[in-house]
Formats: sequence, structure tokens, C-alpha cells
Amino acid sequence: MRIAFVFLLALLCINCSGPEPRKPVEVKTGSFYKESIERNKKLLAEEEAAIQEIIKKDTAHAYEASPNGFWYYFETKNDTAVYLPKTNDQILFSYNLMTLNNDTIYTAETIGPISHVVDKQQLFPGLQNAVKLLKVSEKATFMFPSLQAYGYQGDNNAIGPRTPVKSSVELHTIIINKDSLN
Repeated sequence: MRIAFVFLLALLCINCSGPEPRKPVEVKTGSFYKESIERNKKLLAEEEAAIQEIIKKDTAHAYEASPNGFWYYFETKNDTAVYLPKTNDQILFSYNLMTLNNDTIYTAETIGPISHVVDKQQLFPGLQNAVKLLKVSEKATFMFPSLQAYGYQGDNNAIGPRTPVKSSVELHTIIINKDSLN
């Protein structure tokens, strides 16, 4: 009996130390993000290549590259106007949305004229920057990669996820914010 008691006591002492934590078999710190970044870079490169192909085939227009990552050409220039919209200016503009193959997604009539305070109200990223490149009575066509358009979600309606878009934008009016003049 004494041997059984000593054996039982020894067994309890051995088990009191608790379980040892296991080390991970493989550490994948940030691998999901790295893979996502690489996938997004590849997608952007494919979209930009498609846009560059359209630009190369379109010899009728002189395209300009925006520092914000989209391309455009002017349909109508206003050489007499000098003022470009700035933050807090209120503008009235109209635009349409098309696929890169010129299939209409939304017409300017469907969207209607937009009254917008520059940099203070939400537009998709490319359009937010595009309106600041136009003077009153100018119209330009812009090609936006999906990153500059509706991104990875689309607009939850007619524009699907990861869809590059083309848009003709016309600036009708600028109401200059008095603080922009200083």
C-alpha cells in the first residue's frame, strides 16, 4: 500500500507542471498581406497595360498622364479661363461612365448634374482628382484603373469589382471659395 501511495504521489507531482506550449510549425507573419499586395500589383499592371493599348491605338487624341494614376485627353479646351478648382470651391459638373470598350454604364443624363464641394464630398478617387484638372466649360475623357474607380467592391449595382472605367467629365461652373483666393 505504501508503494502505491508513493507511486500515486510521484505521478501527481509529475503532472502538476502543466502542459508545455507547442511552437508553431511554420511562421507566416504578414504572408496574407504580401500575397494580396503582389496580386494587386499584378492586377494594376494588367489594367494599365490595357489602357496603354487603347491609348496606342487612339491616334486621334493626345493623352496626358495624371500623377494620380489615370490618363485623359481634352475634348473641349477653354483657353480663356485660367482658374482650376481648389479645395472648398463649389463646382457643378456632369459625367458619364463607360467600360474601356465604350459600353455605356451610366449616361450623364442618368447621373444628372453634380454639385460638389472640392475635396470635401465623396466621389470615387479618380473623379475626385479629375475635376481639379478642368477649367470652366472644359470637357475631358478620363480612363481610370479600378483602383482609381470603384475598386474591389464596385458600386454594388452596374459596376462590378475590379472594373476599370472611362468617363467624360464636363465642368460647368466654379463658385470660388473666398479662402481659395488667399
